[in-house]
Amino acid sequence: MKVAIAQLNCTLGDLAGNAARILEAAHRARALGADVLVTPELSICGYPPEDLLLRDDFVAACEHAVQELAARIAGVTVIVGHPQGRRGRLRNVASVIADRRVVATYAKRDLPNYTVFDEARYFEPGDAPCVFEVAGVRVGLNICEDVWGPDGAITARPAVSADGVTRDAPRPEAPNMARAAGAQLLLVLNASPYHVDKHQVRYDVVGARARETGMPVVFCNLVGGQDELVFDGASFVVDAAGRVTHQLPAFEESLAVAEFVDGVPVDGDKAPDESTEAQVYRALCLGVRDYVGKNGFPGVLLGLSGGIDSALVVCVAADALGADRVRAVMMPSEYTAQMSLDDAAELAANLGVRYTILPIAPAYEAFTGTLAEEFAGRAPDTTEENLQSRIRGTLLMAMSNKYGSIVVTTGNKSEMATGYATLYGDMAGGFAVLKDISKTLVYRLSNYRNTISPVIPERIITRPPSAELKPNQVDQDSLPPYEVLDAIMAMYVEQDMAPRDIIGHGFARADVERVVRLLTLSEYKRRQSPVGVRITPRGFGKDWRYPITNRYRDKF
Repeated sequence: MKVAIAQLNCTLGDLAGNAARILEAAHRARALGADVLVTPELSICGYPPEDLLLRDDFVAACEHAVQELAARIAGVTVIVGHPQGRRGRLRNVASVIADRRVVATYAKRDLPNYTVFDEARYFEPGDAPCVFEVAGVRVGLNICEDVWGPDGAITARPAVSADGVTRDAPRPEAPNMARAAGAQLLLVLNASPYHVDKHQVRYDVVGARARETGMPVVFCNLVGGQDELVFDGASFVVDAAGRVTHQLPAFEESLAVAEFVDGVPVDGDKAPDESTEAQVYRALCLGVRDYVGKNGFPGVLLGLSGGIDSALVVCVAADALGADRVRAVMMPSEYTAQMSLDDAAELAANLGVRYTILPIAPAYEAFTGTLAEEFAGRAPDTTEENLQSRIRGTLLMAMSNKYGSIVVTTGNKSEMATGYATLYGDMAGGFAVLKDISKTLVYRLSNYRNTISPVIPERIITRPPSAELKPNQVDQDSLPPYEVLDAIMAMYVEQDMAPRDIIGHGFARADVERVVRLLTLSEYKRRQSPVGVRITPRGFGKDWRYPITNRYRDKF
């Protein structure tokens, strides 16, 4: 038997377009001699549909699209994901299409309701296995969380209970139900978003399911950007011992065929492993490309300051979209160093992007003149610094209005954590490329980009970072060293670690207090920031839901 795996870049809500993608994949699979084609979770509508699922007309349109697709498929069995039912009785299902009709349907049993997932808000769980026969092989279906288990807690590693005793994690029921129903092979439809090191976690989880059930597993994953989520594809096959036999490439659409002989997958192609920096950079490019493309923007605008954050963003934008769709704007003030002007111009020339210089001094003088009487007798402070940033934001948004391109912001996760950003200034824009990228990772990614081609001037990478909003300003005047800040932020934000435990890891109490205090005070800013690519297990977005009005303070 041959199984075709189609990791597709589905566009949420584009039912006709997604169906056409599936049909084209079916034609290719049939031409390659495949007996069955598996597509990603909710492939007919895209993932996650969120509150579109509360609309019965949307769900009905999805079901109609499945029926229309089924009428056009013959010569290969196709597995399609879609919502089915009505509000209050809605299920996340995979339908089996053969000979121009739906012959079986499986409803997802385990519904994730943690981090970025809200499926319990929309769906009710299924309660029965689905096993069908293709080319003499009995095939079972699961959908994503079914192989992970409740709350995503099921991994290939042992679990530690509250009493500190290491025990085996409970096993999810769905794969074993399929096996008990006679399945010899398990096909799993997935919409598993990317974060750093996710590939290995999937291998561990799926390998454990294969060994427990004694079945090979085909893991077919969605690919593409959907708002802040990036789905990396990276679909794969494991044999009954949990060994990876096929590995599709990450961050791109792909179709591959896995051959099974006597129930055993024959080793096939395996995409090469990539470094963390390469994976993250490709995730950023895919996130930008799909957000801009799927929302119909002609291109992007950004402020290019001569600093490392905007340097990385313009590289990502140019690599994602092409230099002709990127416009970089240098907006110097009296505090902008000549090397910033020189480096920004050199970078723009290296990339071939359109480069414009708009000095902000006239606008700044007009604002300060208007406010002179109001502010008489008050010394300059962050008000004047923020005013410069807000002028820049206004100029970029004016150009966005005029030309239709979206403004991409250049702030990183470290700045978002500590509030080292200006509302309606450098936070003004439609998409935050580095929203989940710590400052230390910004440096790693910049160095990685220069290994592809040396476009970022070395001085941008080596000079001390500065907002250049006052004389002789550097970031470290008001923030702990970034390697310290980022480590504290990761423990507090991504691991929910208590401050006293962070201190116990060797960090100075003053640094922990400072970072946690700034992080708490800055929630109102983050709530108003644009969406951006998520690449960690806990980003500031769908899976960070802290109240703004909040008097709880951590104990130290």
